[in-house]
Amino acid sequence: MASARVEELIAALPANLGDGARGGLRNVFDIPAVRDLARDPVIRDAAEALLGSECFAARAILFDKTPSANWKVAWHQDLTIAVADRRDVPGFGPWSVKAGVIHVQPPREILERMVAVRVHLDPCGVENGPVRVLAGSHRNGKLGADAVAQYRRRVEEVACIVPRGGLLLMRPLLLHASSPATTSDHRRVLHLEFASGLLPEGLAWRWQV
Repeated sequence: MASARVEELIAALPANLGDGARGGLRNVFDIPAVRDLARDPVIRDAAEALLGSECFAARAILFDKTPSANWKVAWHQDLTIAVADRRDVPGFGPWSVKAGVIHVQPPREILERMVAVRVHLDPCGVENGPVRVLAGSHRNGKLGADAVAQYRRRVEEVACIVPRGGLLLMRPLLLHASSPATTSDHRRVLHLEFASGLLPEGLAWRWQV
């Protein structure tokens, strides 16, 4: 993504991310520039290559690692989606509320029709606490603690080094983690989740951008 476009996005984002030590902000589709980003041909082409032309952006989160908001994330999968309201549908649960928005864990097949496009607003090297992944782990559904431990023993982790303006695409079920940064630089990332298909029995995505 061009440097000028990155500067426009940074200017449109709040200087104070609002989540204290977590260094993040949910519900950033409330910011018009982020909605525009989800429709950008560069972003759309990346998502459509994996999900098809009918896909849409279903959630957006901003992350920023700084000396005052510098965290570690253990190995995990992204298992929740944002929905418009709660309906008791078989296979969906547990439920939670994050920053005022209802979230739920859907069945595996929903998560397999999703991809995250992570837009890096700053360069992310080894010192910035990059995302680390275990390749191929997304192909086996939701994984319990024993399966996660097995993957860690037999699959070498890969650190995702991304330049400023670069994109990183990840499936939600891919095992990933990150370490605290060892630099004072920002590590701002816009995490845009794309999905394909309707939800069953009256459930609805919170956002369809």
